Amino acid sequence: MYIVYKLNYIDILNMIQTAVKYICLQHKGVFKMEKFKDLNKSFINGEWMEGLSQRRYNILNPYNNAVISNVSLATSKQLEESFEIAKNAQKGWAKTSAEKRRQVLLKVGEFLQENRNEIVEMISRETGGSLIKANVEFQLTMEIVGESTNMVDEIYQMHEVPSAIEHKVNHIHRLPLGVISSISPFNFPMNLSMRTIAPAIALGNAVVHKPDVQVGFTGGIIIAAAFEYAGLPKGVFNMILTDLEEIGDGMLTNPIPKLISFTGSTPVGQHIGAIAGKNLKRVALELGGNNPFIVLSDADVDRAVDAAIFGKYIHQGQICMCINRIIVHKDLYEDFTAKFVERAKALPFGDQLDPKTIIGPLVNERQLEKVQQIIEETKAAGVNVALEGKRISNVLTPTIFRDVQNSDKIAQTEMFSPVVSIIRTETDEEAIDIANDTIYGLSSAIFTSDLEKGERLGLQIDSGMTHINDQTVNDGTNIPFGGNKMSGLGRFGSPWIVEEFTVTKWISLQTHYREYPF
Repeated sequence: MYIVYKLNYIDILNMIQTAVKYICLQHKGVFKMEKFKDLNKSFINGEWMEGLSQRRYNILNPYNNAVISNVSLATSKQLEESFEIAKNAQKGWAKTSAEKRRQVLLKVGEFLQENRNEIVEMISRETGGSLIKANVEFQLTMEIVGESTNMVDEIYQMHEVPSAIEHKVNHIHRLPLGVISSISPFNFPMNLSMRTIAPAIALGNAVVHKPDVQVGFTGGIIIAAAFEYAGLPKGVFNMILTDLEEIGDGMLTNPIPKLISFTGSTPVGQHIGAIAGKNLKRVALELGGNNPFIVLSDADVDRAVDAAIFGKYIHQGQICMCINRIIVHKDLYEDFTAKFVERAKALPFGDQLDPKTIIGPLVNERQLEKVQQIIEETKAAGVNVALEGKRISNVLTPTIFRDVQNSDKIAQTEMFSPVVSIIRTETDEEAIDIANDTIYGLSSAIFTSDLEKGERLGLQIDSGMTHINDQTVNDGTNIPFGGNKMSGLGRFGSPWIVEEFTVTKWISLQTHYREYPF
């Protein structure tokens, strides 16, 4: 079971209709966004606990900076206690039956589904994402929980392999790894948290989880509420609301966790990798991307524009897989660019809770100002502007640069915003070279009328994922999701995540006495 997000107008229409229905219900008073507001605390050892820091944090709506909630931050001591609690709880959880673990996850899914309307609203309100994006994220989360119920049988399975030693029987066992340290980002907080948490718990592990506090509800609080409802034993899942000023590298350096799972920027991933390597910890890192969207000489321009608009502007470009560079063959360049600019210019923008909105706010003013600075530097360097974006409140409308050289700073920077570079290429083969000329290697896409050629060229792109005649933002629970080069280490998705989150053990049985040479 998996979901792939192609630009299918029927699917998009259905999502919009769902969003409209949602708004109508909200106006009728059916929605109760207040439902989760009182749970604005960390969740440690099965209890909702105030952070013990003297500092507090305002979780804001990125569109208008309205305060959603004010939370107390957990301290480094509370984090250390959470790891100790998780270590002790995991010993018992590892001994539970597969059916017990399956039932807990099924109850998690039940809780999420019963609270879908409130959750979708909170995803949109807290992340700044459109209602389409919020529904996509909710569905992905449900898919992950569902797939995780299929993983519960993967531990304590034994298989036998032959031995070169006479009368020796080799048994290979898969066991829970232990405690996992989970750190999730602001952009798809529920989905990118749950893709670590649900498989980890399905496989008999315990988790200490730190969401980005900017999105503390959808990245942590609602997930904790779901596991509390599901009857997960105390201490197996612990969630802390805090920041680096309080805990420093505590999620990385604590000796208890066996694996650090992180989704976020490449510089932070490098820092995590260095610490993990020193301490011989495993890592699952999904990092930045500079994702190319290639339009070959034989592509259907109109279909390529459709896909590129979706793959660039879903969630304002704040997805690791979003298109960053559009590489177009010279024969199609002017036609593609003109049509892409016209479509981008017409995208509705504004309050993310308006069902018509496609372009909502960036996550915070700091990120917005950073993007604006890069835009101004690029203009000052003489790069041609095909569409000038505007800042309206915390919304940045689409900005398009054309005739970009791949060596330009903007082409080598992950923009994480509605800003895109269009690059002209002389040949299809050169397009592949340009696509590979980056430190990143997460996702990529190729548009062509020749699927066989598309797959052949796709194999030449050094990225973890390549999509032919589609855009770059695709995900699924049964695919190896991850990147190459500076885009990360490891793979999410079943069954690859099972290998990441378990330990393999060899037990040999000498069934007859063995003669030794001395």
